[in-house]
Amino acid sequence: MKVLFSSLVIMMAGLVNASTPIEMLVPVDHVYAPIGFDSNDSVEIVVTGFLPNLCHKSPEANVTIEGNDVKVEVSSLYYQESNPYCPTMVVPFTKTIDLGLLDKGNYNIKVNGKSPWELTEKINVSESTSNAVDDFHYAYVNYIDKEVTKGEVVLRGYNPSDCFVLDKIDYVHNGKDTYSVLPKMKQVRGFCPMKMVPFKYSWKVPNDLNKSKVLIHVRTMDGKSVNSVYVK
Repeated sequence: MKVLFSSLVIMMAGLVNASTPIEMLVPVDHVYAPIGFDSNDSVEIVVTGFLPNLCHKSPEANVTIEGNDVKVEVSSLYYQESNPYCPTMVVPFTKTIDLGLLDKGNYNIKVNGKSPWELTEKINVSESTSNAVDDFHYAYVNYIDKEVTKGEVVLRGYNPSDCFVLDKIDYVHNGKDTYSVLPKMKQVRGFCPMKMVPFKYSWKVPNDLNKSKVLIHVRTMDGKSVNSVYVK
C-alpha cells in the first residue's frame, strides 16, 4: 500500500510540474521596422518567428527602453514536454510590438539579445508637426485579405460613418522589406451619423522592393496598424 501511495504521489507531482508553465524566449527570425513614425505616434515594429511546439502558448513581448537603445524580449509560457497534451507542431507567428511614444531620433533595436535568436534593427522617429495622432483620417482597417488576385491584397474593415469615403491609398517603404500603406479618407458631408459601413479596398502590391517576402503595414484610424507578411 505504501509503495502504491508513493507511486501515486510521484505521478501527481509529475502532472503538476507538466501543467505548470514557465516563461521562455522563443525563436524569432525577422524584425520589420516600418517608416513614417513621428514623436506623436505610438511607434511599432513587427517580429516574426515560430513556436517550437504546442507546449508554447501565445507569444508576448517585453520592451525596455534606455536612451536610444530598445531591448525587446519575445517569450511565451512553456509547458514541459512531458505534458501528454503537448503535440509536436511548429507554429509560426507574426507579432506587432508597440514601443510607445518615442522622442525624435534614431533608435537601435535588439530582439532576444544574448540568445541564439538575437536580431538587431534600426528605426527613425521624426519630429511631430502637429498635436494630432495622425495627419490624415485613415480607414479603420481590421483585416488584410491576401487570398485574391495575384499581386493584390484587399483591405477590409468598417468606417464609423457613411460621410467618409476613400480618397486614395498612398504608401512608402523602408527600402528593405516593409511597405507602410496609408488608406486616406475624405469627408464628403458635414453631418456624420454614427453608422458602421463595411468596406473592402483593393491595393496592388508594388515591386519597389526586391524581396520575395515583405510586410504590409497598414495604418488605421485609431493610430495603430494592421500587419501581414506577404509572399510574392
